[in-house]
Amino acid sequence: MVVDFSFKRSPKYRVAFLRGRVPWTERSLRAAFRELQAWAKQHQVRTGKWIIASPSNTYWEACLEIKGEARGSGRIHIKVLPATSVATITFDPGVVSPRVIYHGLMDWLKWRRKAHEIKSTGLTREIYPSDPWSDPKAWSRATVEYVVRR
Repeated sequence: MVVDFSFKRSPKYRVAFLRGRVPWTERSLRAAFRELQAWAKQHQVRTGKWIIASPSNTYWEACLEIKGEARGSGRIHIKVLPATSVATITFDPGVVSPRVIYHGLMDWLKWRRKAHEIKSTGLTREIYPSDPWSDPKAWSRATVEYVVRR
């Protein structure tokens, strides 16, 4: 399997999200996505990509892309992740360790900063086309993105 880092423009995503405190566990993340799915079903909203965002060192966000109009309720809020430039890689976590991918991407970005190709990096997000826990196809197409400023 070949993996390669690249810069691209990520589209905007309209998402329903739940926020949790660092450190995250798989159990807490799965519970957050179950709650988001139940909310989407109750409000009859079509869903899209599953996004795990880390906008800060103190919290994470489980985001479920929504298609159509909806309003948040209770702990679930709605927001738009704007279209932005990102450094990205798509890989299969069953073949290549995510630890290697994150470490390699961080080093690659460090050298891009030293070469003045980018100014800074921002939040990190993992994007899956659907439920990564029940759909092996979604798991094999994990995408990691770092927001970059050029």
